[in-house]
This record gives sequence, C-alpha cells and structure tokens, in this order.
Amino acid sequence: MDNVSTEVKMESFQAFQSVIRKSENALANMAQKESNTTLLDKRLKALYIGLAMLETAWNLKPYHYSEADLTEARHVLTGLFPLLEKMNGKSKTGSPQKTLIERRIKAFELAVQAMDELLKNSN
Repeated sequence: MDNVSTEVKMESFQAFQSVIRKSENALANMAQKESNTTLLDKRLKALYIGLAMLETAWNLKPYHYSEADLTEARHVLTGLFPLLEKMNGKSKTGSPQKTLIERRIKAFELAVQAMDELLKNSN
C-alpha cells in the first residue's frame, strides 16, 4: 500500500466517490419508487468503508468500523469483481467507460488490500 503512486491514489479516491454518488442517487430513486433497497444499502455501506480504508491507509485518517463491518465490506466488494470484469470485457478499448471500470477495479482491489492488512494487524 505504501508504494502506490499519487496518481493511482487520486484515481482510486475519485473512483470510490463517483460510484458512491451514483449509488446514492440510485438509492434515492429506488426509495421514491418504494423498491427494495436492501442490496444497494449493503453495497453503499461497503463503498463507504472501502473509501475510509483508503483514507486510513494513505492519509492516516482514523476509522470507526468494527472487524465485522470490515469483513462484510470486503465480502461485498470482492463480490462485485466478477460484474466489473464482465463489464470491462464488454467495453471498447480506450473508451472512457473502460477507463472508469478499470479504475474502479483497481480502487476496489486496493481497498480490499487495505482491509486485509487492517484485519491481519488486528488479530
């Protein structure tokens, strides 16, 4: 986690912030339609935790999540990898969409790595 470039750090923060904004908007729309939001709530919590883990690892910000929260967030984020990989495979090389998906994948990988390190050090 220490040898990540400043550029990758910024792209990772931006990737998380972007997907969080999109998820918050989707959640608001779903709530208006009285749709079931359980899955999106769970994903959004994992995204908040993932972003917090990057901030903890790189900016030394304290976090307030339990080991159970970290474990659940890790599970949710890793569960998104197959979907992201599938989307990445369908997007055109060099397209903005492919770049965005690749940055999200990298950001999620780094967040999971930060969680793994925190969980390992807490035991």
